[in-house]
Amino acid sequence: MGYRPCGVYHQYYSQDHAWWQTKFVWGKMTLLFITIFYLIPQFAGMYLISVANVVGYTILAAMGVQLLIGYCGQITLGHAAFLAVGAYTCTLLMLQLHIPFLIAMIIGGLVGGLWCVLFGLPSARVKGFYLIMTTMAAQFITVEFFITQYISQIGGRGVAFSIPPGTIKIGPWVIKTDRDVYYLMVILVVLCTLAMANLLRSKVGRAWIAIRDNDIAAETMGVNIVLYKLLAFFVAGFFGGIAGAFWITSLAAVSPEHFHFGWSLWLVGVILIGGVGSIYGTIFGSLFMTLIPEGLKFLIFFLTQSPFFVNLMPFLPHLLEKFLYVKEAAFGLAIAFFLIYEPNGLSYRWWQIKNYFNLWPFSY
Repeated sequence: MGYRPCGVYHQYYSQDHAWWQTKFVWGKMTLLFITIFYLIPQFAGMYLISVANVVGYTILAAMGVQLLIGYCGQITLGHAAFLAVGAYTCTLLMLQLHIPFLIAMIIGGLVGGLWCVLFGLPSARVKGFYLIMTTMAAQFITVEFFITQYISQIGGRGVAFSIPPGTIKIGPWVIKTDRDVYYLMVILVVLCTLAMANLLRSKVGRAWIAIRDNDIAAETMGVNIVLYKLLAFFVAGFFGGIAGAFWITSLAAVSPEHFHFGWSLWLVGVILIGGVGSIYGTIFGSLFMTLIPEGLKFLIFFLTQSPFFVNLMPFLPHLLEKFLYVKEAAFGLAIAFFLIYEPNGLSYRWWQIKNYFNLWPFSY
């Protein structure tokens, strides 16, 4: 019974810190990778692949929010600004300087990280409500002022930057279809997840968690809280910049409308529903916040095809036309529901399910 905790024995320190510690876990992860890298792109339709791309983008975008709120205890309500910085930096470097996409994406992540540090500087002196206002200011200053009024005017392109077909490529690989975007998304999600997980297991990650739990005690123990807070903002901004640079692969034109304030709130909702302080929470929250609205839209569309349901509920066609408002209402209800009935998020429920399975029949 090697899949159970009582059947795992470690002789070396490296075994205790291995990612996959049993043959059962190896089997699960192998099956997961086969599904992600082969079964989905080969057998799923283009609609499902496009939905998977949105899930991956949400994971990349929410990863920085999870780091700041879940692991370092720093509130952020303007993270879409750093996605916009990465997206516009990458786009400008490709269109104006003809820099390859991969290099431009990395530079976009670095610029997003540095821009995030700029608005993270007040965290050295303020916290709570005042830090919320600072991060909200990042959203309005970056997107509504700098990008809309100045950056968008570069090159005389108007508000939006159109991306000609064939512009985005990595070496000979031209990223032009949703399937190409899917493969790139999977690679980026895996790399960023591994990077974040390894950071959290290092000295830096332990310092972030200590600051989150009690910053005064952490400072007493010798943790330079200002340095580590700013480092957390840089890494979160870097993840955001990478996410923004990735998202332009799915856009025909980059516009400030893609990085509005509502998206910043949406990302906070992702980690609240998925679970604060958990990498699993970022993934589960992204799946929930993407698949539930799509399922709700499909359900309304299905019901409108039946005259019986249309006669029974005459408002169904109107709901389909105004689905954006339905989606926002469902978002608010989901947040309220999880805060009341599942405050620890989906990741905590997943942890309970795993424990029940691993310890069965002694789950009590």
